[in-house]
Amino acid sequence: MDSATIYLGLMSGTSIDSIDVAAIEFTNAAPELLGTRSHPIPDNLKQQILNLCLPGNDSVQLYCETDNLLGELFAEAALALMASLNIQATEVIAIGSHGQTIRHSPPGEDTLAYSQQIGDPTIIAARTGCPVVADFRRADMALGGHGAPLVPAFHKQLFSSREINRVILNIGGIANITVLAANGDCSGYDTGPGNILLDSWCQQQLGTAYDNNGDWGVGGTADSALLKQLKSHGFFAQPAPKSTGRETFNLPWLEHQLAEFNLPAQDIQATLMQLTADSIADQINHLGLPISEVYICGGGVLNSGLMQLLASAIPQSTLSSTSDLGLDPNWVEACAFAWLAKRRIENKPGNLPEVTGASREAILGAVYLP
Repeated sequence: MDSATIYLGLMSGTSIDSIDVAAIEFTNAAPELLGTRSHPIPDNLKQQILNLCLPGNDSVQLYCETDNLLGELFAEAALALMASLNIQATEVIAIGSHGQTIRHSPPGEDTLAYSQQIGDPTIIAARTGCPVVADFRRADMALGGHGAPLVPAFHKQLFSSREINRVILNIGGIANITVLAANGDCSGYDTGPGNILLDSWCQQQLGTAYDNNGDWGVGGTADSALLKQLKSHGFFAQPAPKSTGRETFNLPWLEHQLAEFNLPAQDIQATLMQLTADSIADQINHLGLPISEVYICGGGVLNSGLMQLLASAIPQSTLSSTSDLGLDPNWVEACAFAWLAKRRIENKPGNLPEVTGASREAILGAVYLP
């Protein structure tokens, strides 16, 4: 490989299940995925992150310690992938690190807008010897935007079609859609919970990190009354642009909703799966634009029960994964932050104002040198 042709993308999402690392070359028309790594997050560090995500258990000391520890772990993940691919630091133009979101407060009439990610980029730069681009969200938010979702700009670059209206559906902890119209228009926003409630309930009830294939949920029966109660959350009726996170949809919120219900745990899981499917499908079905194709990425694509519910809820669209467009669905977000790092190094805008609600395009991210 020629000197300095590679970008790395580091991503840890709302589910906090692992650090995804992708190495990409952008020398051709389409990015070439050189290799990937899913780097585990130790249970004790995951718990520290969770403590920071919800008000009440957080502190400045916990924040600082976790920021440093996560920076070290991000660096460890990047170095492990570089070693496995025999990539030297001199071959890397930059590492794009999304960081771990611990608090997201989008613009609103009665709230202060901010979004905070941790995973100290100065540590990543020092340990890897590579420039690091991080802090992608705040420039957009300074211009009145949500700072999220940011991946639609990458989706538009990579997945657009001039003949077909498409939706790229990312199902991570939170689900979001990117609407790619054949005329070149692009929009996108968070639709609500993706895996976050499913995983949290499964962890509490079964002691497992997730519902493998959705088998447990499929074996239950969705409760219409509970589903109606969950859907009454004001987020679902909000117009775009909109974004959300673990601050809004979490286990304490779910337990509060369950207070008046006495249902088997498996039926609750089935209801949560239906909530995810319905909240996504409701948005796609009311776009005012016929959607021929929906391509899915993120961990939710592995939940076959959820995929069946989605197929039933949006019968007018064909469903498949982004692998049919040339990119493995598990690595789209990590690749997106490698691409966003490239945009920053080239001093090009990384946001889409029509998605985030910002007043204009902006160059996203700060550069940290080793």
